Amino acid sequence: MARVRIAVLAGLLGLTAAACTAQAEPAAAPPPVTTTTTPPPTTATTTTTTAPPPPPCAPTVRACVSLSAKRAWLVKGGVADYGPVPISHGSPTEPTPTGTYPVSWKDQDNTSSVYGTPMPYSVFFAPGGIAFHGGDTRTDSHGCVHLTIAAAQVFFARLRPGEIVQVLP
Repeated sequence: MARVRIAVLAGLLGLTAAACTAQAEPAAAPPPVTTTTTPPPTTATTTTTTAPPPPPCAPTVRACVSLSAKRAWLVKGGVADYGPVPISHGSPTEPTPTGTYPVSWKDQDNTSSVYGTPMPYSVFFAPGGIAFHGGDTRTDSHGCVHLTIAAAQVFFARLRPGEIVQVLP
C-alpha cells in the first residue's frame, strides 16, 4: 500500500512538475489601447463691441459740449479721445452760451472774481468768463461748464489756447 501511495504521490508530483515546467502557450497580445479624446464642447462666444456714437459736434472742434445730454468730450479728427463725461451747466437764468469759441486762456487755481468761488483747472473759452472747470456736476452753475475734478484735470492738460470748443443746446 505504501507503494501505491508513492506511485500516486509520484504521479501527482510528476504532473505537478510537468505543469510547472511546461511552457505555456504564448498569451495573445492585448488589443491595442485606443483612446479617443473628445474635446470639451465649445460654446462660441462672440463679443460684439459697439463703438460709442461720435460726439454731436463738428469734426473740426477739439472740445464738444451737449447741454441737453449733460455730456462733454475731447475730440480729435471727429472722434472722441476722451469722454463723454458728465457735466452741469448754467441755469435758465444764467445760461451757458451756445456756439463755437476758441480757448482763450487757462488757470489751474482760478477763483471767480464775481462769485469768489474756486474754479480749479479752468479753461476759459467764451465771453463773460465762461470756462470748463472742476465743480459739482449735480448742480447748475452760473454759466460755466462744471466737470468732475478728474475730468477738469484732463481738459486742462489737453486743451490749448486757440483750440475750438463747440457748445450745443
